Amino acid sequence: MQPQTLKFVQSKFLEYYQNSFREDALPVSLEKREFGALLFKEKTMVRHRSFLQFGQLREFLCELVPSDVYYSSAYYDNPAADEMGKKGWAGADLVFDIDADHIQTPCGKEHDTWICGNCDFVGKGVTPKECPSCGSQKIETKTWICEVCLETTKRETEKLLDMLMNDFGFSTDEMRVYFSGHRGYHVHIQAETVRCFDQAARKEIVDYIVGTGLDFDSHGFRSAGGVISGPALESSGWSGRIARGVYDLLNSSPQELENLGLSKKVVKMLDEHKNKVLESWKTTGPWNTVKGVGEASWKKIVQRGVELQSAKIDTVVTTDVHRLIRLANTLHGKTALKKTIVPHGKLEEFDPLKSAVAFERDMAKVFVHESPRFRIGDEFYGPFKERKEELPTAAALFLLCKGVAEVVV
Repeated sequence: MQPQTLKFVQSKFLEYYQNSFREDALPVSLEKREFGALLFKEKTMVRHRSFLQFGQLREFLCELVPSDVYYSSAYYDNPAADEMGKKGWAGADLVFDIDADHIQTPCGKEHDTWICGNCDFVGKGVTPKECPSCGSQKIETKTWICEVCLETTKRETEKLLDMLMNDFGFSTDEMRVYFSGHRGYHVHIQAETVRCFDQAARKEIVDYIVGTGLDFDSHGFRSAGGVISGPALESSGWSGRIARGVYDLLNSSPQELENLGLSKKVVKMLDEHKNKVLESWKTTGPWNTVKGVGEASWKKIVQRGVELQSAKIDTVVTTDVHRLIRLANTLHGKTALKKTIVPHGKLEEFDPLKSAVAFERDMAKVFVHESPRFRIGDEFYGPFKERKEELPTAAALFLLCKGVAEVVV
């Protein structure tokens, strides 16, 4: 950011923390948490801080005016210790992160780009772990937010919540759902029953949610004597999820089936008999409905069904028992939107681009280098390219934090 832009953004963040930052969504056992903050200018992390009460935390934020604020999912006896071994780990919440950065969204190749800091190789879509050209891990990303991103992560969050409630037995009172402030959602489980789970136990939960290593036979899919059988739509757990995933796939376009590597002959037969296949779910299922579709083809279909039904979580976040996660009601440095709690049972109608807006007054003049059309609240803005604009503060800050505009002085 240019100096005048940084000064303006920080002044607005300070204004928020002085006047609008609330304590209604603070984590339980505040005094046992480690807090950290990412600084705007230096892009360095201030860590190993602890607070006994909300006032101390707010004073800390008003003093530093950071771009992003985090707290530990873990509980510590001495959270301010500067070495992990001295903190005294006393358990951790179970936390899930669903972010468009880790999902192959249909819009990613349109508005997300990455560039290798070593060889300048440029790509679009999900950022790779290393450059496909030179192997370097120094990769910079530029992402955008659109309705498709937000809807995709909402659907994944719904799948996760369904598993947590129906398969693991967690109640809505034990779970908190938040919009992250950027392109996804966080789910926190603060129940005492999960605090003692070690990394291995959390890995088991992750594997279940993403469908890693599923034994198809144990979930009702098997072939014996040329007769194939499979799970029913109403089956519980992954058995039913497999069936529902297969149903959705069989109800999709022939191209979707071809993408699985099925022969054109098999795809043609399934497409020609689609109505018969879908109707068969009311009785025995589709497994032997169409002649010529063998075990190998069905396994490809089942595997894709698992992928469709799994929830696309960031597996590292959930298994890390020392993880720092974004603090609720704080601002996201890439958008100036706040991490916002989603009311129980209201995820479907929740609109993050309305509910997470932190600045609803005043106007700001900015010079926009380039921006696609975007929405904040009920209003759409752009597209812009190399032009001055006077915008509501929330929209101006969004562009400034995205790095595509500068303040006009």
